[in-house]
Amino acid sequence: MNKSSRLLACIFGCVICSAVAVLMIFPAAAAGGTSALSEKPLPYKSDGDLPERTPPLLELGPKFLGRGAISEGFVLPTGAVWQPALWVFGDFRSSVDYVHDPDSDNLSEVAASLELFGHLQLTPTERVLLGINPLLDTGQSTGYVFEPNDATDGFQNHFNMQITTLFFEGEFGELFPKLDPEDSGAYDLGFAVGRQPIFFQEGIMFNDTIDAFGINRDTVQFRGVVDMRVLGLFGWNQIGRDDNDEDETAYVLGLFTETDLRASTVNVDLAYIVSDQSDGGKGDGFYVGIAATQRFGLVNTSFRINGSWAIDNKNAAISDGYVVMAETSYTPAGGQNVVYLNGFAGIDHYSSASRSPSAGGPLGRVGILFAAPGLGRIGAPISNRADEVTGGALGYQMFFNGGRTQLIAEAGGRKDTSSNGTDAYGIGFRFQQAVAARHVLQVNAFGVNRENESDVAGSRVEWRIRF
Repeated sequence: MNKSSRLLACIFGCVICSAVAVLMIFPAAAAGGTSALSEKPLPYKSDGDLPERTPPLLELGPKFLGRGAISEGFVLPTGAVWQPALWVFGDFRSSVDYVHDPDSDNLSEVAASLELFGHLQLTPTERVLLGINPLLDTGQSTGYVFEPNDATDGFQNHFNMQITTLFFEGEFGELFPKLDPEDSGAYDLGFAVGRQPIFFQEGIMFNDTIDAFGINRDTVQFRGVVDMRVLGLFGWNQIGRDDNDEDETAYVLGLFTETDLRASTVNVDLAYIVSDQSDGGKGDGFYVGIAATQRFGLVNTSFRINGSWAIDNKNAAISDGYVVMAETSYTPAGGQNVVYLNGFAGIDHYSSASRSPSAGGPLGRVGILFAAPGLGRIGAPISNRADEVTGGALGYQMFFNGGRTQLIAEAGGRKDTSSNGTDAYGIGFRFQQAVAARHVLQVNAFGVNRENESDVAGSRVEWRIRF
């Protein structure tokens, strides 16, 4: 398809989203709607007026979000008071996926994932969390592939009992209160150790689950700063690189800060990956991420710049490059709907510090057209890799039925700035409906126009049960 046709397709998608936004914004404005909080006091709700609690799969000890007397617990020699409770909960996902791609094999499949967690609550600040996913193995989902008809079709068996999450977190001041009975010292140090999710720069720099030890100092205050948090991190296992593949020789050293200013929240994150190529590793890398989140009037904004530098030879896991991202959103008066416009630019070949096998690329946050579902073989409708590219997404998110029904309409695309890439523009829709207390139905549909290639269209229906 020529450039004029691609431009018309992009404009058509933008017109659809803009028309929906106009239809939703102007009726609210004409009715004199406002998003201001009401100044009228609400009556106190008695226990009988409160909604019924939705319990987890298993509860031993104090109830999750339960009411009534608090258990006395028991006192440790350190002076800490523990009130143990064991909660078992999970998240079951199943989807039917279909992608029509004339230039390649069509994809049709059924996929499933089951996350199960055992949560041992000791105090509000100390806990142990154990997690498994018996239907998912290194990003591969258990299910059935109908197409393509090749050696990989048929039943996909990825049953396993590998531990996906296992960590303890706590706070030194709460574990050893006798060290500071007056609570006047600097013992409020939080820490976590074990296999845990690591997520920084909204998934651009880190989006993985690794074996790590982290220690955090909160409430660091000095002139001109409302609050500051500082986190040091050391990771030694389960480290996926930017190619979504584990580097068994890698170690992570990281320093992450979040600073609340009067008008903005600023994040400055630094990380270094140690991985000796002579020992089978994928190479050392240095990473920097800087972000600022704030409001300009009624508009929410977030600006990010992330950079990566290969210390050794460049490869698919580590290379030199930058990715710049700007996010804006606005809630029209009189409602809860959201208009968003996100843009990005990838300079050279940016690489994330650590990504899980199912996380996709660093541009997944741009919109639903760029987001990897993390279930089955279906990927993002538009590539979420950040190599020499510019683009963005314009979308409108609508809420109905008290937030139980959601609809997102989005138009987006990416323009390759190199000579060997592929431009892509598309439109996408997502419908979500809450059913009863534990179920969510999600329906996605998209159509994408690709330069010098055939158009691609697809859909997926997902059913999620949270228990």
